[in-house]
Amino acid sequence: MFPKLIVVFVLSAFAFFFEPTQRFAIPFFILAVAVVFIIEGVRVVPQQNAWVVERLGKFHKTLEPGLNIIVPFFDRLAYRHSLKEVPFDVPEQVCITRDNTQLTVDGIIYYQVTDPKLASYGTSDYVVAITQLAQTTLRSEIGKMELDRTFESRDEINHRVVSVLDEAGRTWGVKVLRYEIKNLTPPESILRAMQAQITSEREKRALIAKSEGQRQEEINLADGERQAKILQSEGDKTAAINKAQGEATAIRAIADAQAEAVRAVAAAMGSEEGMRAANLKIAEQYVTAFGALAKAGNTLIVPTNLADPASFIAAAMTVIDRSRAREAAAS
Repeated sequence: MFPKLIVVFVLSAFAFFFEPTQRFAIPFFILAVAVVFIIEGVRVVPQQNAWVVERLGKFHKTLEPGLNIIVPFFDRLAYRHSLKEVPFDVPEQVCITRDNTQLTVDGIIYYQVTDPKLASYGTSDYVVAITQLAQTTLRSEIGKMELDRTFESRDEINHRVVSVLDEAGRTWGVKVLRYEIKNLTPPESILRAMQAQITSEREKRALIAKSEGQRQEEINLADGERQAKILQSEGDKTAAINKAQGEATAIRAIADAQAEAVRAVAAAMGSEEGMRAANLKIAEQYVTAFGALAKAGNTLIVPTNLADPASFIAAAMTVIDRSRAREAAAS
């Protein structure tokens, strides 16, 4: 405000000492001072902002978004705060893990001013305070973990850092909403060792997968062979059963045919003509049998009653009659 008043005073002095405008100097001075007071006394605060006003060097009030009136010369705007969520990069730093491995870590903080008065007077610079506390907390949390676990526990580390920062930020009028680790970078030698480990693990999984595939292939082949043998044996069994049933049917048919023939012969022999035919048949078979014996060897068998074939036939018929009598008695 003072620079504006000085400008007004200088212009009014020039107007007063310049004769043509001398009579307008005092009205110009009064009007200019009034305009300066209006300009300095009216403040329009943007949305999501808060301005801190001091009166005579002491906190007076916080101007809300919209039109506000202050008293010039007595009030001044000491601090201007944005109430939006603000992301802020945490500088990269070197941390030591529990197993004495160096890690280069950086991150990002999301914070928001919740109390403009505390943000103005609670600390000289809340951004620096939050940043330093975040780095200290991060070093402490990583120092509690081994290298392998740090890569798996990012969410846990972020949660602990946010918890510490949020508790400390209450006295600074700041709320820490989130903290995210962006990069965890181990030394080059550790990276090479980790890459070699990853490669060996992948090769191991590939070998295991290959062996599992071969095992499954052998199981499938063995199972297929077993099923083939089972089907073949079932086929052989069915064929044998069918063959046996066919042979049994054939035997029964032959037996039935022989029985029918025997019944027919027996029925024919019941008549006189049948007996004659039987005698003739037996005589023919008798002669045929002796003829075959003579052709088969040098020995000649001569029956005792060769001169009387009738007696032989009579003996054969006697045997037949006895057989018929036994069959009749059995029935």
